[in-house]
Amino acid sequence: MNSILSPLYWVVTQIIVQFHRLYSLVFDEDSGWAWGLSIVSLVIVVRIALIPLFVKQIKATRNMQALQPRMKKIQERYKNDRQRQSEEMMKLYRETGTNPLSSCLPILAQSPFFIALFQVLSHIAGNDKVGVLTQEQVVSARQATIFGAPIATRFMDGAEKVASLGATLTEVRTVTIIMIVLMSASQFYTQRQLMTKNVDLTVKTPFMNQQKMLMYVFPLMFAVFGINFPVGVLIYWLTTNVWSMGQQLFVINRNPTPGSLAFQERQERLRKKGKLKEEPAAVEDEKAAEAARAVRTQPKRQSKSQRQSGPAAQAQPAKKQQQSKKTPPGKPGKPSAKSKK
Repeated sequence: MNSILSPLYWVVTQIIVQFHRLYSLVFDEDSGWAWGLSIVSLVIVVRIALIPLFVKQIKATRNMQALQPRMKKIQERYKNDRQRQSEEMMKLYRETGTNPLSSCLPILAQSPFFIALFQVLSHIAGNDKVGVLTQEQVVSARQATIFGAPIATRFMDGAEKVASLGATLTEVRTVTIIMIVLMSASQFYTQRQLMTKNVDLTVKTPFMNQQKMLMYVFPLMFAVFGINFPVGVLIYWLTTNVWSMGQQLFVINRNPTPGSLAFQERQERLRKKGKLKEEPAAVEDEKAAEAARAVRTQPKRQSKSQRQSGPAAQAQPAKKQQQSKKTPPGKPGKPSAKSKK
């Protein structure tokens, strides 16, 4: 396990050490602020690196929305056969190259960093060197506290271990409980915001059912496993949840999913400000329909004699023209033989 994660230990501790040096210019180098903000900065670096995956996630969500009409047809066709419905959905995903699990990519990608930080803090709690941290830095990080709770302590730690780090059990458990509640609540809010405001709810798909399940499962998992997370890891995950929340708010406000509640709210805001222009597809379709009707309803203008005589009168000039071609006229000014007599 250690051999596999050794490169990540080096990366995680290197980032933390560099930011710790920066924050030590402002705060005491042994303070929880210097070490805590270094963990926050680690999250920011990781999330910036994951922006391409986030963009891929947005594109995958758009592809899923584009498939909604076809999904709805499959649902209606196999509404009494759930197994066949699921098979056809999977077939549709394969044909279009769409992955319903793309929304989980950012979480899966940062999981190794989360595990590496967990192990680094465990080494710090055991007063063991890890990564690029020196023994002096390990001791400094081990004694650093956040609101009285050392960053390497956990909710389940015993009183003796907590006392060895210069804290009380009440302080550690109070801080960890508050952070676990904030972490779970932020995760639930972020997922609920996605489901209620940025998804087209007119079509029920396995993807939506999965997202709805994750909305309840993830906060519950964080609440259960959070009691075994060191305070530093709780700082990491709370920070990444806040980042996700802000990132999602930006996308929902600027580029919401068509057909979603957020899209309708954005259209209404633009309409009130007079900036809607021709964005809605309905307006474009209506203009195209009006143009087509205008072309169809413009008959050719006819004279009064043409309207009265009808098609027969219009055909008469053409008949006379054909007869004149068959019988060429005589030379002008020369009388015929009959007229001479």
